[in-house]
Amino acid sequence: MQDAELGLDEAGRGPMLGPMVMAVVALGPAAVRELAALGVTDSKRFGSGEKAHHKRQALIPEITRRALHLEVIVVEVAEIDEHVRAGQLNHLERRVAESLLARAPRCARMVADGKRLFEPLSRRVPRLCAEDKADARFVSVAAASLCAKVRRDELWLAICERYRSEFPGLLDGMAGGGYVNEATRRFLRAYVTRHQRLPPETRLSWPREFLHDLLPAASGPGGGSLSLPWA
Repeated sequence: MQDAELGLDEAGRGPMLGPMVMAVVALGPAAVRELAALGVTDSKRFGSGEKAHHKRQALIPEITRRALHLEVIVVEVAEIDEHVRAGQLNHLERRVAESLLARAPRCARMVADGKRLFEPLSRRVPRLCAEDKADARFVSVAAASLCAKVRRDELWLAICERYRSEFPGLLDGMAGGGYVNEATRRFLRAYVTRHQRLPPETRLSWPREFLHDLLPAASGPGGGSLSLPWA
């Protein structure tokens, strides 16, 4: 694939609820031009909310149809927690990225979004170039960004669907995306108050101050305080 370009990006590094997703997409020159004309660009430029999700989602079949290679990996909460507690979240992302690149075809250019994060991989993957804001400059990276973001949002919406009937009004729409924000706070407070524990989709390694504020709000039937998950 002498003229092909491969892009790598991730989605969901920051949320407190749900997994992280990483993707690679390889495109030929014609596909790059066609996808750019269709509006494939940095996933963040689409905005947030359900309307933005549907716009991104509509581009996935176009990317899939034209891609020479496409792979998406979901990194589950337990694995994220294990690495964050060891101070190795960047190491986890690099390891997953390297496995994606190893399975991808040889391309003339390979670009990853995030210079500081992915540049260390270039010592083992000589053709790899790591750049900041690469998803705004390279269509292949933008395509990977969209694939990762759409899959991450689909998984988040599945979490919302799982609990929506039990907690009406708290998980409507995109419901804050599971990030450390007021929508997530309201859902977690309601869940903890009812179940005396955090939902299994919670990253327990995420900001302790946020959880310290939530967990003491609930107590058991005898009035005892709830134990913190890392205690």
